[in-house]
Amino acid sequence: MQGFSRRLFNEDLAPVPMYERHWGVYSVFAMWMAIIHSIANYAFATGLFLFGLKPWQIVLALLVGVLIDLWFMNRMGVIGHRTGVPFAVLARASFGIYGANIPALVRATMAIFWYGIQTWLASSAVVVLAVQIFPSLSQYSQTHILGLSQIGWVSFLALSVLQLLILNRGMEYIRKLQDYVTGPIVWIIMMVAAGWLLHKSGWKFSFNLSVKEISAGEQFHQTLVAIGLTAATWFTLILNFADYARFTKTENGMKTGNRLGLPLNYAAFALASVLTSIGSLIVFGKAISDPVELITFIDNPIVTIVGAIAFILATLGINVVGNFVSAAYDISNVAPDKISFRRGGLISGIIAVVILPWHLYSSPVVINYFLGGLAAFLAPLVGIILVDYYRVRNEQIDVPSLYSSDPASKYYYHKGFNLKAIAAFLPSAGLSCVLALVPTFALVAPFSWIVGLVLSAWLYKSFMRQGSLPKTPIQQARTA
Repeated sequence: MQGFSRRLFNEDLAPVPMYERHWGVYSVFAMWMAIIHSIANYAFATGLFLFGLKPWQIVLALLVGVLIDLWFMNRMGVIGHRTGVPFAVLARASFGIYGANIPALVRATMAIFWYGIQTWLASSAVVVLAVQIFPSLSQYSQTHILGLSQIGWVSFLALSVLQLLILNRGMEYIRKLQDYVTGPIVWIIMMVAAGWLLHKSGWKFSFNLSVKEISAGEQFHQTLVAIGLTAATWFTLILNFADYARFTKTENGMKTGNRLGLPLNYAAFALASVLTSIGSLIVFGKAISDPVELITFIDNPIVTIVGAIAFILATLGINVVGNFVSAAYDISNVAPDKISFRRGGLISGIIAVVILPWHLYSSPVVINYFLGGLAAFLAPLVGIILVDYYRVRNEQIDVPSLYSSDPASKYYYHKGFNLKAIAAFLPSAGLSCVLALVPTFALVAPFSWIVGLVLSAWLYKSFMRQGSLPKTPIQQARTA
């Protein structure tokens, strides 16, 4: 690539040419199947049921929330498709060629932590599966090292290595894996599990069933909260959706895949999750929100084995596509000349083990304050990147300049940092974090992302349109 800087370029971060793009409508659709069908999403949907919402309210709330995300996803996807660059490189247009590491590392931190947590959740299903097939292995679940049993460590490390091997095969291999394995197989097994439980319960279910009586006002409030939290959850993928859209064949195909994949998959998965909860309530006397726990209640080795495999595949799907890919690109962007996509994945995988994710997941303080705080940073970043492309630059990005460290280039700004983007981001993220984490604002916490998004977009647009950006001495000399 002519004129690129080695500090900003490697083959993995380069724009994807059209002849190397193989993601059609089905691949995008299958990606959402793989991402949506996770233990965490199952627990979220059934948690709403346990709180008192009725099945129809849950499906409606999650559908509305994900339709909000669809709007943002398509707009970020358009940028990724047109430029062919990953999120970390795309952010250079608004934050500067080096300033882009700020949003990239925020996203990478989120991705690595959730990658570790999801890997551990999947490893718990591996333990259940192993003990079911070989009961003698249960003796290795008694002794704990750093909070995890011996068999737990073996399962956790084995899955970590497996995911690294998948990542090392590249994005095309990941596409085929989600197209034919993690997407459709998990969906089929999820429906079978729901059907089996409903059959055992005598098909006694109702969309008006609730496990807890709450007032109409509280139902309305909790429905709004569910909408807000659903929309907020997917801002992780909205931010780095360019990582996948850059591989799509056509812009319309990408949008169609999103339209089919997000609302359809999420509504159907939410329905299957709630039906499974209803079935477990009738059959076992309690609505079980943890799918790994659920399969241990089923006195049938075949069902237990199939269920464990399903949840392992589900978690691998969301982990590799939703977390590992992003972390690998974002870490690579820090030093492209030294860190490839695969090395970025290796670094991410090592960090995910070192942080001992089971301790994070079991700590409400860490989950609510650290990961919740990071989530509050994502929407402001989305606001800045979108308004930069659609309003400030009128949908025009000079892709070669994204890889140029020439002080006269478009995206060099001030020593590689766009101070106006940083000035828009910091107060927006700060306010969003305060609203999300301070108990006084608990009622509006699920909607803090809206404040951060709107404020960052408005500030960035205002700053960027207050005259042209100040030129560096070199730029002034060249234009004199």
